[in-house]
Amino acid sequence: MTLMTPLEAVHLQFDAYNQRDLPRFLSAFAEEVRGYSLPEMTLLLDGKPAFADFYANRRFVHEGLRAELVSRMEVGDTVIDHELIHGLSSEPLETAVMFVTKGGLITTVFSIAAKSPS
Repeated sequence: MTLMTPLEAVHLQFDAYNQRDLPRFLSAFAEEVRGYSLPEMTLLLDGKPAFADFYANRRFVHEGLRAELVSRMEVGDTVIDHELIHGLSSEPLETAVMFVTKGGLITTVFSIAAKSPS
């Protein structure tokens, strides 16, 4: 099996997120993936099972959920997306997400929200 590049892994999870395809979404992540909120470095999700539970029960249940890509850049094994998240509140939520990859999979996700969902 050919390893995904950092851009391929992030693109895969982004497309699967917008299709609310949980198995495909999770295929972009390493088993030991961790998700943090910046700037506090708060650990939000620890491990692929935690990601599966969160996205199945707290994100993919929102009918209008979709991410709009504003911009994307790659720096080595890291990809940074500037996104607008639709469907969690009446207005789109602006966020930056930094995906760190290793061995073709996303291992760490850092999120910076411009404003929290209400």
